[in-house]
Amino acid sequence: MTDGVTVSVPARLHLGFLDLNGGLGRRFGSIGLAINQLGTRITIAPARQMQVDGPEQERARAALETMRRVLALGGAYRLSVDETVPAHAGLGSGTQIALAVAAGIRRLHDLPLDVTGDAVCLGRGGRSGIGIGLFESGGLVVDGGRGADDAPAPVICRLPVPESWGVLAVLDPSRRGLHGADEAAAFAALAPFPAETSGRLCRLVLMKALPCLAERDLAGFSAAIAQVQNLLGDYYAPAQGGSRFTSPGVAAALELLAREGALGIGQSSWGPTGFAFAPSGAEAERLATVVRKHPLCRGLDIRVCAALNRGADIRVRAAGAQAQRA
Repeated sequence: MTDGVTVSVPARLHLGFLDLNGGLGRRFGSIGLAINQLGTRITIAPARQMQVDGPEQERARAALETMRRVLALGGAYRLSVDETVPAHAGLGSGTQIALAVAAGIRRLHDLPLDVTGDAVCLGRGGRSGIGIGLFESGGLVVDGGRGADDAPAPVICRLPVPESWGVLAVLDPSRRGLHGADEAAAFAALAPFPAETSGRLCRLVLMKALPCLAERDLAGFSAAIAQVQNLLGDYYAPAQGGSRFTSPGVAAALELLAREGALGIGQSSWGPTGFAFAPSGAEAERLATVVRKHPLCRGLDIRVCAALNRGADIRVRAAGAQAQRA
């Protein structure tokens, strides 16, 4: 067994669902993007007694106990959550923590990774498979939706994203997006999703967003994502106080960004985090500065990011040696 393992997992933006109708036998289907600057990092090492520290430690402890049971491990561990994104902010924090702990304990015992299998054991990927796919590869991932069984949605597309593009993440620390029982209740209360709208979403993703991304056409890609977001935002609005956005502050910031020329504006999952694209990191910095100065946007956390075209970074520290990437 190694001396310790550190696992770093990028945060993700949920850019939209493809099919909330489910008439073809699969429901949801998601498109997601891994970003830098935000993410989760855990460190796990053998110990004489169990110790879990850091933010979101209860989530981390639950994942650790599940993996000990699944792998039939009897030892004790020191688990530190060194960094994490805000919970229930639309950035995939729960999946990141769970899969990071699973990967860390497997590497600690020189066991092969089983990201999809561990996700099932840990109760992740119930609606979207993008968190699993992005853990493995980064970039942009599309999953094919949940079928009749309990398996996570299969990843059907992975594409690299130009890291020269700027990505703005607009966080509202004062709010949380719908999750758990409230999320399930919100979906149940919404009107049936029209099959025609599902068809439109699938066409936008397959025939515009993905080809434009393959051709490094930011304008075309962003226009498709914006249309996807508008269709879904209108559908979610009854569960979000009549708005396309969970947070009024984020809505104001995104409106300002649109006026300033930002592209592909939307909300990640149930929010409150919003996002937008820019043709360069420098332009994203300019846009962020404008938003930070606006009085309606006080209290928001504006991050300038880029796409991250790799998955989780797993570093193994052998006894008496420096950490090496697994």
